[in-house]
Amino acid sequence: MSARPGLFAVVTTIQAPTPAVRELQRRLAQIGGRLVVAGDQKGPAAFDLPDCDFLSLEAQRTSGFALASSLPTGHYARKNVGYLQAIRAGAACIYETDDDNAPLATWAPRAETVADARRIVGAGWTNVYRHFTDDPQIWPRGFPLERFADPPAPVVPADATVRAPIQQGLVNGSPDVDAVWRLTQDRPFDFEVRAPVALGPGQWCPFNTQSTWWWPAAYPLLYVPSHCSFRMCDIWKGFIAQRCLWALGAGVVFHSPEVVQDRNPHDYRRDFEDEVPGYLQNARIAEILAGLALAPGEAAVADNLRACYAALVSARIFPPEELALVAAWRADLERMPKP
Repeated sequence: MSARPGLFAVVTTIQAPTPAVRELQRRLAQIGGRLVVAGDQKGPAAFDLPDCDFLSLEAQRTSGFALASSLPTGHYARKNVGYLQAIRAGAACIYETDDDNAPLATWAPRAETVADARRIVGAGWTNVYRHFTDDPQIWPRGFPLERFADPPAPVVPADATVRAPIQQGLVNGSPDVDAVWRLTQDRPFDFEVRAPVALGPGQWCPFNTQSTWWWPAAYPLLYVPSHCSFRMCDIWKGFIAQRCLWALGAGVVFHSPEVVQDRNPHDYRRDFEDEVPGYLQNARIAEILAGLALAPGEAAVADNLRACYAALVSARIFPPEELALVAAWRADLERMPKP
C-alpha cells in the first residue's frame, strides 16, 4: 500500500488536461504528490489524466462540503472545493496553480522555512517584482498604480531563518501583471534568479494563485471570495491572508520563477474593466485591514479571517452574502479530521 501523499496540487479548470497540467501531473508522480482538479459548469465531464482527483460539479455537490452547494458556478471560487478536498485527504502542503502554468526544471517541493531570504526594510507597499529584475516597468496585478513611481524598498539579508506559511513563486513568460501593463506594453518577460524576498508585518505586496505554496497554519486563508470581481478575487484573498499572517508574526515570501505561463486567451479591455474595483479600492482595503485588532496565534487564524471579511462587508467592499460563504468554509474546516 502506498503512503499518503504529503503534497497536493490544486487547479480549477474548464478545459481538458492542458500540456501544463499534464507536465505538473508528471512531476507530482515523480515525488509522490497528487493533483486535485475542480471542474465547473463548462468543461469536461471527466478528466483524462491518471491518478488525479477530478471533482466535477456533481462530485463537488456530493462531496459533503457545505460550501460546495453555495458557491456560484462559472467562477474561480470553485477552487475552494479543491482546497477542501486536499485538506481532507491530509495534505501537509498545498501547491496551487492554474492550468496554463507549466513547471520549469527548477520546480520542486519547498520547505516552510526559508534560509536564504532577503528582508524588506520599512513598512507599507513594496513592488517585490523589482527585486527580481532591473527592469523598472513591471508591477504585480493589484499593486496600487499611485505607488508605481515609488523606488524599490531596500532589502537586507534576513538575520535568521524565515518561517513562511505562504510562499509565492513568480512566473516567467507571461507574469501576473494587470491590464494596464498588458494594454500598454504587453511583451514576454522573464525574471532573474535571485534570493527570495520576505515580507513581514506591516508590509504589503499583492500575490496571486498562479504558483503559490501553502502550509497548514495558513490553510484557513486559502478561501477565495465569490462576491467580487473575477480579476480581484485572488488579489483580495491575498491581502486578507497577508493581514492574518501578521498576527502570526509572519509574512509572504516571494521567490524566483518555477513555472512558465502559456497564457490562456484574454480580452485585455474586459480584464481592465474587471480590475477597476481594485484600482479604486486596493489601497483602501489595505488601510482597513491594517487597522484591525486581530488575535495572535494559529488557533485564531479562522476567526481572524472572518473578522477581515466582516470589516470589508461593513466598508461595503463585499456584500453581506460573502459572510455566509465564509461561515460555510469555516464549518467545513472544523469538520476536518485532526492530524
